[in-house]
Amino acid sequence: MNSVKKGARVGFIGLGIMGKPMASNLIRKGYTLTVFNRSKKPVDELASIGASAADSPKEVAGKSDIILDIVTDAPDVEQVLFGQGGVVEGAHRGTIMIDMSTNSPAAARSFSSKLEEKGIEFLDAPVSGGDKGAKEGTLTIMVGGKKEVLDKSLPVLQAIGKEIFYMGPPGSGQATKLCNQVAIALHTLATSESLLLGSAAGLDLSNLLKVMTSGAASSWNLTNLGPKIVTRDFEPGFKAAHLLKDLRNILRLAEEENLMLPGAALIHELYLAVMAKKEGEKGTQVLARVLERLAEREINSTKTS
Repeated sequence: MNSVKKGARVGFIGLGIMGKPMASNLIRKGYTLTVFNRSKKPVDELASIGASAADSPKEVAGKSDIILDIVTDAPDVEQVLFGQGGVVEGAHRGTIMIDMSTNSPAAARSFSSKLEEKGIEFLDAPVSGGDKGAKEGTLTIMVGGKKEVLDKSLPVLQAIGKEIFYMGPPGSGQATKLCNQVAIALHTLATSESLLLGSAAGLDLSNLLKVMTSGAASSWNLTNLGPKIVTRDFEPGFKAAHLLKDLRNILRLAEEENLMLPGAALIHELYLAVMAKKEGEKGTQVLARVLERLAEREINSTKTS
């Protein structure tokens, strides 16, 4: 298979926190881009820098040889692909469909099988790196599907990601992402607990973060979300509600495989507490507020009696 070259017709569906900057990077890297989103504002913003606006996934597919989508969950992907005005109504044989959403391995295998019947290639390629990685074009991309389809798609993926890993047959990208989300969720709890303890001990939390991020305790979460918790910034780079959705898929897969994942199960319960307070649209670091409510104290650098 020949690689997709710059200037090739690319479509992008889903222009949220992650999708909009990813699409922007494709435009900046010289791709001819057609975009669709349910709300019109991000479509208009991308049109102002060179994208073509579409009224449906079908229209995107009709104008594209390779299509990327990043939406909330498997039912949303199902609608994009197979719903009224969906991709399958406009795609030609040989079109490459790359789902960059996070859902489940089973869903990815189902999508791949249904699209293959129509001559459409499919990759499940969820991403990690948050809105920062999306803006900087440094996302990590984990891919399931046919290796030769990934090879053909690689230039497009390299326009939005720094590290691209082939993980195996359809569903392997999603399985990898769920493993990634287990670690992210537990790291979020570790970051929140360490800052709550430091706050209770009367430590300067800025200095505490410098210490922990310079040694063995360091993590992406501690480096990027720790300062946000300290400054009371709970706006989303990745929404708490979306991590809860991922945790549901993790526990479903664990049950299918007869696995005990006590850490993931605990974090799932804690994020249910986030949802109970209607904070699901906040960033994942809002988990710290659950611990604060249990402790009846706020994370700050002033020791209280």
